[in-house]
Amino acid sequence: MTATAPDLGSREFSFTDQDFRALAQLARAEFGLSLAESKKPLVYSRLARRLRARHISSFQDYMTLLGGQEEADERLELISALTTNVTSFFREKHHFDTLRRELMPQLAKQPRIRLWSAGCSSGQEPFSIAMTLLDALPETSRRNVRILATDIDPAIVRRARAARYPKEESETIPAELRRAWTKPCPEEDDQVEMSQTARQMISFAELNLIEPWPFHGPFDAIFCRNVAIYFDHDIQKTLWSRFAGMLRDGGFLFIGHSERVSGPALQSLTTAGVTTYRKTSASGPAVAT
Repeated sequence: MTATAPDLGSREFSFTDQDFRALAQLARAEFGLSLAESKKPLVYSRLARRLRARHISSFQDYMTLLGGQEEADERLELISALTTNVTSFFREKHHFDTLRRELMPQLAKQPRIRLWSAGCSSGQEPFSIAMTLLDALPETSRRNVRILATDIDPAIVRRARAARYPKEESETIPAELRRAWTKPCPEEDDQVEMSQTARQMISFAELNLIEPWPFHGPFDAIFCRNVAIYFDHDIQKTLWSRFAGMLRDGGFLFIGHSERVSGPALQSLTTAGVTTYRKTSASGPAVAT
């Protein structure tokens, strides 16, 4: 998270250390977020907007509001405010090179292919996965292929599902893939939309990664990039282990450039490149779904 911190001495709303600790405790309990004391100015800056939007005069009153049973939507506004949805097509290109070079030969032999974009943001990542598959395996659209794309933020999932992007964002898509799998939006000259073929491969859904997952896998690859940075080390270790249990033997886990797998998951995940891990032994039964 990056932003210019306000001068808390001239702040619009009172924001005490106790207020910050209460928000940090809620963020961790609900979403697994780890908010260090150094984030206090940034948290104030992000959440002051929510107080104005809800016509609330203090952070203490905002905490009371968040505790209401009918305020699930506001708690999601909280997580959206505290995290940053920064993404692009084919971001960290080496992951897609590995997907094409290392995993495609294995997938070409399989009747069933499953991949997961965990923390899909506005959809550029799962569509990059879909275009890679469509290009490398020309018969992909006729096979049993599904890409699960999940994010905790309902608003960002709706944007991903719409599958429309500004033209300048599409410039990071390799030219041949852009020609094959995007088209101009008839209503908006400055936007493109993903092809129906690519869209049909992806299932978008809301998911809080620290809660139980309503599926069992196994997945051939999981992309969870620049998500675990928001969690403390204990939650990260748990998350890596859960991902390991969802992967097929030989499956790949792709993570963010500043993240590293740690804890028990390293018993079955080995380094296979830059921020890339491969499962080498089963860590539990995998059930096809």
